[in-house]
Amino acid sequence: PHMPKPLDVDMREKVVVITGANSGIGKAATAALSALGAHVVMVCRDPERAASAQADILSQHPAAQLSVAIIDLSDLDSVRVGATKLRQQVPAIDVLINNAAIWLPNRQTTPTGTEMMWATNVLGPFLLTELLMPSLYAAAPSRIINLTSVLARNLDLDDPEFVDRPYTHFSAYGQSKQANRMWTWDLAQRHADAGVVANAVHPGGVGTNLGQHHNKLFRAAFDFWGKCFARTPQKGADTVVWLAACAEGATHSGEYWVDRRRQACPHRDPHAITRLREMCALATGG
Repeated sequence: PHMPKPLDVDMREKVVVITGANSGIGKAATAALSALGAHVVMVCRDPERAASAQADILSQHPAAQLSVAIIDLSDLDSVRVGATKLRQQVPAIDVLINNAAIWLPNRQTTPTGTEMMWATNVLGPFLLTELLMPSLYAAAPSRIINLTSVLARNLDLDDPEFVDRPYTHFSAYGQSKQANRMWTWDLAQRHADAGVVANAVHPGGVGTNLGQHHNKLFRAAFDFWGKCFARTPQKGADTVVWLAACAEGATHSGEYWVDRRRQACPHRDPHAITRLREMCALATGG
């Protein structure tokens, strides 16, 4: 499919916070939004990679307004410290884009014992969003955009960390992306009165470094698929940038988007959504 026409939107005076901004979709979205005039805060785990991505974007857009915030989403203390600094730095946030995610081949745990994909893809973004809510309220009408996937499935609320069931990387990644969707519907409902909208986006199959932690065979297959079939990160970021920048992005909430179109989403059981929120709040002390 051809690229949709470039956006003609003036985002000067707008502040966008985006996680996982140093590569893939996050970096492409950062470049596109800063080109529209937004001040983009790049939330990254690794200071060197963040600086390198920032320099790269500035070489293409010398006028880009970019800041960096170093936060490790798998570490809730890092999220707390980083969010406090962020709120001082940007007291009003117009758009929060929860993009960062990992995909690990084997079950790993954080130093505090949480399964790593659940910690990074679900709990970290949950806590960061809760802590940045005052800044989103201050900028209302404001927007939250959560990256999810067509692979969303397999969420077991009795065992989200694969303690009692066999871990497979597809199940662990899929359930984290199902949780991201369900959490989006919760955000949309809870913050509607404050003028904060929340939407979920499947970016399409994008050639990113998501497979970097896997064995050589998986990486080779992933890279081959990426070269032959995958979208560019720019194409993957298109709907994210469109929802962040355009008027339509402020008028819809609680929707699941693919290629700028709304799609049905099966993961809307209100009891399960409430249970997920309570579980995340308990795990993060939120």
